[in-house]
Amino acid sequence: MFERDRAASGAGIVLEEVSGGRAVARMKVTEEMANAHGIGHGGYVFLLADAAFSYACNSYGPVALAQGAQIAFLAPAQLGDELVAEAVERTMAGRQGVYDVTVRTAAGTVVAEFRGQSVLVAGVPHSASGVPHGG
Repeated sequence: MFERDRAASGAGIVLEEVSGGRAVARMKVTEEMANAHGIGHGGYVFLLADAAFSYACNSYGPVALAQGAQIAFLAPAQLGDELVAEAVERTMAGRQGVYDVTVRTAAGTVVAEFRGQSVLVAGVPHSASGVPHGG
């Protein structure tokens, strides 16, 4: 799945580990990711958290898609920061899951807290590239 994730690849996201209901991903905040204030754009922080969430909720094998997510930005990501996102499953109920993702700097400062809701789907329509739509 990671090899087909062009958004993650384009942002320089590296997948460090995946196990049942858990994933860790890393990304360096580059100058291209700066917002008008000269700090890391929140959209990139969200992308990193969402990628870790995606790998965690797809770690069991069946296709899982996001059905919702929210994020709280707690500290700015500075240019040059190495961000680490750790996603952990909180619960699965039938086809639905809840995952929490903490995004930290390499020094341990919490930058954001993300909560994603997933749904397991069967027969997901795939694009010509083989990537599920909406995932």
